Amino acid sequence: MKNSVLIITCLLIQSVYAQPDSLFLKVAKPKYDGPQWEQKNKATFDLSEVAFVNWNSGGSNSISGLLGFETNANYSDRYFSWRNDARFRYGINKQQSRELRKTDDVLEINSSMGFKPDLESNWFYSAQLNFRTQLTNGYSYPNTDDPISRLMAPGYLFLGAGMEYGKRIEKLSCYFSPITLKATFVLDENLANSGAFGVTEAVYDSAGMIIRPGERTRQEVGVLITNSYEMELVENINIKNQVSMYSDYINNFGNVDLDWRVDFDFKVNSFIRATLGAQLRYDDDVKTTIETDVDGETAEAGARVQWKQFLGVGFAVDF
Repeated sequence: MKNSVLIITCLLIQSVYAQPDSLFLKVAKPKYDGPQWEQKNKATFDLSEVAFVNWNSGGSNSISGLLGFETNANYSDRYFSWRNDARFRYGINKQQSRELRKTDDVLEINSSMGFKPDLESNWFYSAQLNFRTQLTNGYSYPNTDDPISRLMAPGYLFLGAGMEYGKRIEKLSCYFSPITLKATFVLDENLANSGAFGVTEAVYDSAGMIIRPGERTRQEVGVLITNSYEMELVENINIKNQVSMYSDYINNFGNVDLDWRVDFDFKVNSFIRATLGAQLRYDDDVKTTIETDVDGETAEAGARVQWKQFLGVGFAVDF
């Protein structure tokens, strides 16, 4: 009898250890909720105003407003990531005894697809698209008769493929593309004829008549490196850093077009927040001009560093 009990006990112990999914030796499996779609929308409005009444130091009444909208639609599963976002910003300023002026105008669309062959890897085979333009005419104030930019003048399209690194890819992304197409669109006749934004300008005869009109597009192929990083510095203060560097293989390889933007977001409560942002841009195809000694004539002065800074307080709604 004792031998029978001992044999039965040994068989039970053996059967338990032989089944990895048993109660005692259950194998831990990573949690996977299946393919996920995530969508976020954010609308913002910032306002600044100053007014003077009998102010002995002088001053000019002014009011500024900036309207913004962002939308994100992201898909992810074990191996595949697809991130899409679009953003729109438009700002205006009105000062006493001066015409209404535009302060910001951006329409941008981004899409990025990534595939990783290994679950443990943070490297993705990636393809990315970026498109940006503006909506309304831009002027060199106070001259409002001759626009220096319009809708799709310029418009920029980047399309390429490469490798992307990101442990939490929605927060940290480093992308390298050895083959990227950059297309510049200038779909305004006058700006295209003048050779604005790097397109080939028109050819004129001795009488000033156009022999060959300016080109409306310009294509380049080069290398693109981008980096984006978003983090919370302290409670209710977030920072987002975005850098893009591009160099064309054919025209002046090594001459880098740079676009660098840093934004701070200060959250007051669920609706009120303040923003502080700065953007630095350099594009060798965007030339500046200077006035000459002859009235009404200008001369090309080459490309220069562009700088924009913004500070505002306003409302933000997530939905």
